[in-house]
Amino acid sequence: MKSTTVRGMGLSIAVAAALTGVAACGSTDAGKDGKAAGGGAVHVSPIAALRSVEKSTDKADSAKVRSTTAMGDLMAMTANGALTWRDGLQGTLTITYTGGKMAEMMRQAGSTSMEARYLPDAYYAHMSDTYAEHTGGKHWLRYSYDDLAKLGGASGSYMKDQLQSSTPDQSVRMLLASGDVKKVGEETVSGAHTTHYAGTVNVADLADRSSNLSAGQLAALRKQLGQAGVSTDTVNIWINDDNLLVKKTEKANTANGTMTNTTFYSDYGVKVSAQAPPAGDTKDFADLLKSGGTMGGGTLGGGTGTSS
Repeated sequence: MKSTTVRGMGLSIAVAAALTGVAACGSTDAGKDGKAAGGGAVHVSPIAALRSVEKSTDKADSAKVRSTTAMGDLMAMTANGALTWRDGLQGTLTITYTGGKMAEMMRQAGSTSMEARYLPDAYYAHMSDTYAEHTGGKHWLRYSYDDLAKLGGASGSYMKDQLQSSTPDQSVRMLLASGDVKKVGEETVSGAHTTHYAGTVNVADLADRSSNLSAGQLAALRKQLGQAGVSTDTVNIWINDDNLLVKKTEKANTANGTMTNTTFYSDYGVKVSAQAPPAGDTKDFADLLKSGGTMGGGTLGGGTGTSS
């Protein structure tokens, strides 16, 4: 690792693991504080269908997920695992970096793949032996959501909120917020019959557009997307005959370049468990920052990496 520090690597992982978990499970919950603006439909329509999907997916509590995500030249990665959203985002994902600056940083750290565990109060990232040489021999980095909020200011609070509130049915809410959701057609996904819906959210228009979300939901969603630097977000979802989300794609223009994500969902209701790693093999990221990223073997290289 000649171009980054332990601290810089840790900050990059914080962003990447947060993005991966949220992309796999949907963007931050826009809220469930009211009925759709403008009332309900009398006849079966895309809006009525998506309302049913929203409820079914939310009640399912958990699923297996596999996804691919890319953001500009920052990163390209895959994620596989199982997540539950019953009491906030929890579960385990194996994240593999396949391109971009993050992949190069991870190669310098000894591995382009890591395990991420999401728990109610923090998430954990398992690092390589090479990285552990600079963290007192400890392989796991612990990221407290409260610490992330303090360290990152507004963006940190946004990250904390996403990691603690993400649900797959947020993709459905995104379509409801678009104001022009349409049924694309019927297609086969992973061997199952599905109905395909699509829409594009223009963040600047959210406050003025006649949407199918309540005023509270709309305000929260616009704030969250704006903090992420998102100007537009095109969402496609595929729903099976059980009214469950089985695939979603997103393409958003952000401050860091174009973000694309494709996620597949299966095995709804699967049992999901995630435990904190052994304390003796875990380094708290807040403590790592206090040390200036020079634990054990000292600073890795002369660069600063990604900063907060």
